[in-house]
Amino acid sequence: MRDTFVATTSALLEEDPRTAVVLADISADAFAPAMLRHPDRVVNVGIREQLMAGVAGGLALTGMRPFLHSYAPFVVDRAYEQLKLDLGHQDVGAVVVSVGASYDGSSAGYTHMSPGDVALLDTLDGWTVHVPGHPDEVPPLLRAAARNDDRVYVRLSTSENKRAHPTGFSVIREGWAGAPVVVAVGPMLDPVLAAVADMDVTVAYTNTPRPLDTAALRRLVSRDVVLVEPYLAGTSSRLVAEALRDLPHRSLHLGVSRTEVRHYGSPADHARTHGLDEAGLRRSIGEFLRS
Repeated sequence: MRDTFVATTSALLEEDPRTAVVLADISADAFAPAMLRHPDRVVNVGIREQLMAGVAGGLALTGMRPFLHSYAPFVVDRAYEQLKLDLGHQDVGAVVVSVGASYDGSSAGYTHMSPGDVALLDTLDGWTVHVPGHPDEVPPLLRAAARNDDRVYVRLSTSENKRAHPTGFSVIREGWAGAPVVVAVGPMLDPVLAAVADMDVTVAYTNTPRPLDTAALRRLVSRDVVLVEPYLAGTSSRLVAEALRDLPHRSLHLGVSRTEVRHYGSPADHARTHGLDEAGLRRSIGEFLRS
C-alpha cells in the first residue's frame, strides 16, 4: 500500500500544481525523485512531526492541497494538537496518510503502534477516514481526496485482503433474511470471511468508516450486528448505537484490546493476541450469536 501511495501522490504532483507533500523523514527516500522535480512542493522537515502538521496547515491556507505522511503514532498521536489547531481550528484541510496501522510496526515496539488513531480523530470535527483493504483501493481514495479541501485520513497497512472492493459500503455475502450482520473494516474482511465461513450471516465491508454509512447499516440490520475494526475495539460503537437507536438490536464490537501487549512479536502474533485472527474472530462471533 505504501508503494501505491508514493506512486499515486507522485503522479498527482505532476498533474496538479496544488498538490504538495510534507514529510518527516519517513518515506523520504521513496519521494526523492519527486523532490528533485518539485523542490518547492515536496518538503522534508526532518523528525519534527508537529512541524509537519503546522507546515501543512500553512500550505492549506495558501490554497495548496498538502499530503502529510508518517507512521500513525507520529502523524496522529504525536501531532494531535497540531491537527486540532493548525488544520481544524483554522478550518483548512489536508490528506494525512499513515503507515504502521495498529501493530504493523510491532518489531519496533510500542512506539510504532497506534491502535487509538481513529478514536483520537473521532474527537475532532469533520474528518473523513479511509481504511483500504487492498493496494488497488488506495489510488481512487487518494485521487478523490486530492479533489477537495476536506480533512482526510488514509490509514495504510501491510495487511491486505485478496481482492479490492469499491470505495464505501458494500455487501460481500448475503445470509438469510434477517440474518446477523458482520461488518468488516479494511483489511479485516478476509479474516472475517474465513471465520464465518460456515455461519449463516450477512457480511458487509467498508473502507470508509468515517463517515459511517448509517443508512446502509440500517437497511441491513434486523437484530444482531458485529463490527470488526483493525484498531481500538469499540471505536465505532457510538455511531452504531446512534444509527440503530430506534431499532431493537444487539451489537458486538471487535478490535484491538485496550490492554497494552508488552511484547514485540510479529503482526500475526499481535492479531492472535487480540483475537483478530481467524480463530479468535470465529470464537468471539460464534459465542455472541449463540448467546
